Amino acid sequence: MKNVLQYIEANRDRYLSELTELIAIPSISTNPENKKDIQRCAEWMSKHLTSIGMEHAEIFPTAGHPVVYADWLHAPGAPTVLIYGHYDVQPVDPIDLWTSPPFKATIRNGNLYARGSADDKGQVFIHLKSIEAFLKNTGKLPINIKMLLEGEEEIGSEHLDPFIREHKKRLKADLVMVSDTSMFARGVPSVCYGLRGLAYMQIDLIGPNKDLHSGSYGGSVHNPIQALSEIVASLHDKNGRVTIPGFYDDVRSLTKKERDAFKKLPWSDKKYAKELGVKALYGERGFTTLERLWARPTLECNGIWGGFTGEGAKTVLPSAASAKISMRLVPDQSADKVAKLFQKHIDRIAPNTVQVKARYLHGGEAALTPIDSPGVKAAVAALEKGFGKKPLYQREGGSIPIVVQFKRVLGLDTVLLGFGLPDENAHAPDEHIALENYFGGIRSVAHFYQALADL
Repeated sequence: MKNVLQYIEANRDRYLSELTELIAIPSISTNPENKKDIQRCAEWMSKHLTSIGMEHAEIFPTAGHPVVYADWLHAPGAPTVLIYGHYDVQPVDPIDLWTSPPFKATIRNGNLYARGSADDKGQVFIHLKSIEAFLKNTGKLPINIKMLLEGEEEIGSEHLDPFIREHKKRLKADLVMVSDTSMFARGVPSVCYGLRGLAYMQIDLIGPNKDLHSGSYGGSVHNPIQALSEIVASLHDKNGRVTIPGFYDDVRSLTKKERDAFKKLPWSDKKYAKELGVKALYGERGFTTLERLWARPTLECNGIWGGFTGEGAKTVLPSAASAKISMRLVPDQSADKVAKLFQKHIDRIAPNTVQVKARYLHGGEAALTPIDSPGVKAAVAALEKGFGKKPLYQREGGSIPIVVQFKRVLGLDTVLLGFGLPDENAHAPDEHIALENYFGGIRSVAHFYQALADL
């Protein structure tokens, strides 16, 4: 390992210049005018994978943007890790809010600013440079590695699932590694081992067969907006708990080890509330804020509409009203089951004065990799060596659908070893990655490969 780490330190400038070259390709997946850039970026990645010593580098066309694959499989008896990342990036608008050009990597105050620096080119490159350090010094890797890079992550990964199913045998591994997330905070290395799932619903209400004059008809029919508001308001009780029968039946409780791990994180409810501009926090009573954010299911109204919302006044009693509802789910909850419970509950509480229909739009399951699993243990050991301090454990409240697909299709758990920061502006102007995290990440990933082989 000594020679590998020395190689990383000796090549810091080149590692940055090569990342700058990759970042300069405007691989914006959502813009049709950038289609050639996406292809050029895939070709750059494939060529670079070969140059660092990876084998079988290949670009696979899809009905959308291409998938890049490469592997190195010469460590008999050692684990095989499937490393997933993406080379596409978000649009850069509004361009006038960038301090420096979005595709010209610029260093300021210890950060590298550019679109894709953190999400996800910079974090993918962390793995490539660690792999290079091993292969150029020792001629081998301590583990087997398969690399899977897609060009559609920022637009929903529409064609990745069919690719995974078609190439299930090729992608066979022991563990998935994803570096596309953030540490808990600057100077706080952390391992993310869990994500929440999602069930997304829409409620539609229809009252009278046309919009009515609120003076002529008000008081004689149930206003759909009022009826919808009453339904939405009834979905939580005074303790912040969701009132849908059976909603909590399958919720997996936190272990004492997990609760203790959350308590070690540098967290302040007061600071969090101040940053959000709210006077007080709200949520299910009996749980800490971090527990509510990461390990408890939630129900939120994401949007509600109906009637007149323009300038001025229009005394209308609307014919219809609708709302979008998202439910974040935790391990052991089924999105399909929760969606059915939701629909059944809405049917039960709907007043007979209006027509009500609840629709299930889409969903996905929660993902959890046990903190005592080999992958998480190796990640913890690697971060401690890479950053010089013992890392902490965290979950995230959001969802990464591909992690669920890796579990569902390939049967693989995922370790989320991210090196971004919460304030990195990942989808906004002035996206950046901290240089200490970039190089600390390269060292940590090298230690991860070795630690996983040593387990």
